[in-house]
Amino acid sequence: MSIFSGRHHPKDVILWVVRWYCRYGVGYRDLEEMLTEGGVPVDHTTVYRWVQRYAPELDERTRWYRRVGGWTAQSWRVDETSIRVGGRWCSVYRAVTSPGDTLEFSLSTRRNTASAKRFLAKTLRSTAHAGPPRVIDTDENPALAAVIAELKADGRCATSVRHRAVRYLDNRIEGGHGRLRRVLGPKCGFKTQCH
Repeated sequence: MSIFSGRHHPKDVILWVVRWYCRYGVGYRDLEEMLTEGGVPVDHTTVYRWVQRYAPELDERTRWYRRVGGWTAQSWRVDETSIRVGGRWCSVYRAVTSPGDTLEFSLSTRRNTASAKRFLAKTLRSTAHAGPPRVIDTDENPALAAVIAELKADGRCATSVRHRAVRYLDNRIEGGHGRLRRVLGPKCGFKTQCH
């Protein structure tokens, strides 16, 4: 049975709307207006329901295709930034490849060694099929250096992985934080932190 059964609109329309929302940060009302101009009358709450229902499914089904090819085994950039969630500051940890493809991300209420270790262990598990990276580039955050050494000692990270803590090597990921802030700016941040 299809995940689109019972919907009033074709699955192509639903997939395009979810992709536009996830990729370009277009608002629900903007998508409603775009679809209405294209001859598909849809309410913004319907667009919201589609995104809530199909975005995780789309991510899960396409994750394997996005991680094929061995590019994960070369060089990772790992960084964190702070965003407001429900009036509190939280840390977003992100790992990207050298070309800029996202490997993994994690939202944490704390910015400490335990949350960094949880994030890096999760990233290593989710990319285990492609092998360990050759090098992990971070900024000069001492927690990340300690975590990489800990994971090597535990055997969860290969000992051949080099760690480079050079300030400007992670500029690609720093630029990616700008896109996150641009999307969250008009929305005044997230309202809650879901686990």
